[in-house]
Amino acid sequence: MKTFNKRGDQGETSLLFGSRVPKSDPRCEAYGTIDEAVSALGVARNWVTPRIKPILLSLGEELFTVGAEMATPPEQYPQLVKRFKTVTAAMVERLEKLIDEFEAEIEIPKAFIIPGGCLGSASLDMARTIVRRAERRGVELKQAGMLPNDEVLRYLNRLADLIFTLARYEDKVCLVGGNKP
Repeated sequence: MKTFNKRGDQGETSLLFGSRVPKSDPRCEAYGTIDEAVSALGVARNWVTPRIKPILLSLGEELFTVGAEMATPPEQYPQLVKRFKTVTAAMVERLEKLIDEFEAEIEIPKAFIIPGGCLGSASLDMARTIVRRAERRGVELKQAGMLPNDEVLRYLNRLADLIFTLARYEDKVCLVGGNKP
């Protein structure tokens, strides 16, 4: 398989199951933002403590499922459900359990924080802001009737909360361990 196919040279791309849309389509913006979030989590994985690395890897994998939902036209959603994983309430609950686990070990700031306590937390804060943008794009899709699964928005909301919590954990660890940039 070649890296390029020239089918997008005129500003169109394919959604899952073959529908062609302009690259400016809101679905492309939404799943493109998910792609950015996956990449940002990959960068963060290089800076965080070993405890968090496997969590970030699993989140990146789950975001491929989110992106697939955003890249599927609603009329073809039943095909997606038959052939691939979709975002579930259990996935959201897993994020909530992780938040609870890490919140038990840290004190959540009561005021806004300036990111940059250490490389791990700074990279997580960057990833969190991208996930929040993906969430906003998801809301646009939902409002336009292009996102059938309500769990996607719940997942993105909770994911941003988890990443915030992990960033605060990283701040605590780097301040105690002297792992500042």
